[in-house]
Amino acid sequence: MSLRPEVTLEEFNARAQAFLRLHRHSPSEAFVRNLRTGIDAVQAGEACLPVTINHGEPGNAWVCSPYTTYASYAMEEVARLGKPWLAVPLKGLIRGAAGMLRRARIDHAVTLNNWLVSTNAWPRLRDVDIDRALDEARARWPGHAVWLRSLNAAHHADWLAALADRGGVLLPSRQVYLFEDIASLARKRRDLKHDLALLRNDDRLVCVPLGDDPADFVRAEQLYAELYIDKYSPLNPQYRHALIRAWRDAGLLQMFGLRDGAGGLQGVVGLFTFGNLITSPIVGYDTSLPQSLGLYRRLAACVLREGITQQRMVNLSAGVAHFKRQRGGVPAIEYSVVFTRHLPPERRRAIHALGWLARTVGVPVMRKYQL
Repeated sequence: MSLRPEVTLEEFNARAQAFLRLHRHSPSEAFVRNLRTGIDAVQAGEACLPVTINHGEPGNAWVCSPYTTYASYAMEEVARLGKPWLAVPLKGLIRGAAGMLRRARIDHAVTLNNWLVSTNAWPRLRDVDIDRALDEARARWPGHAVWLRSLNAAHHADWLAALADRGGVLLPSRQVYLFEDIASLARKRRDLKHDLALLRNDDRLVCVPLGDDPADFVRAEQLYAELYIDKYSPLNPQYRHALIRAWRDAGLLQMFGLRDGAGGLQGVVGLFTFGNLITSPIVGYDTSLPQSLGLYRRLAACVLREGITQQRMVNLSAGVAHFKRQRGGVPAIEYSVVFTRHLPPERRRAIHALGWLARTVGVPVMRKYQL
């Protein structure tokens, strides 16, 4: 198995066209409650890259709002550290940066290859004409910074180098956890071995593909919201059941559910698969049920089981760091890359200042506290 994500150009473009058919001419709020964005595409040679276009709309989910990512969400993450002595100076830095970013109109942004999920999948660099994509984006939206998101140093070193060579500013955003050769990890990592055994042998909750019952998709929206919106943050994308169903039907998403003995749906997970990489943008469970049921353990095991079955790598995104490390997840810093040379000097300076803060303060904090 390759240690780098590999998706054929044909598969990538087919998924891009399916995504665009759903979203290009539909209001984004019909699919994601807290998202107002335009959706279009740019050509990158033979590759078609979906793009989101934003004009400073307030309160957007972080997947389309750099301000939400680097100011609002960062403030919440600092509060969750549980270390007041560290949180006070960090919050001061974030407040100062937030004012600078507002003045710099950071949310006047065009994001290339943005799929409205936390972890975007990328085509192979050799299949993409980066210069053509950047030129088209700057020509069509000359007053907007051009962003690329979800590039991590382990899987996308070639992308990061190529974009930096073209003048892109690298902005660390979060630490994600990567799983490669999961079958081998399952033999070596006791926690992962136990989780997979729980999934096989405990019939109180069975992880199975979702069928076509509309009520299951309504329940999936509710379970996702209980975890990612109510427990974690309303700044996460608030997916509607219409999106979950439409993505599943379009072949973009595989949906699995945890069913109890009565057939009730108590947990869900949705998988995005591109080539040899699986990500899981939809995860949710009934947070009122006892922790002893291990609902999150089962859902994560379902994702990793599919990684074994399909012989694919898994990117389990950020969060729950200790849990993921215990099961063999390897941390990697994820970056956004921003192009600003076509913008006024004060806006360029703000992006460079944000990059400096993220690299010198953000990355050491993420690594030290294993975020």
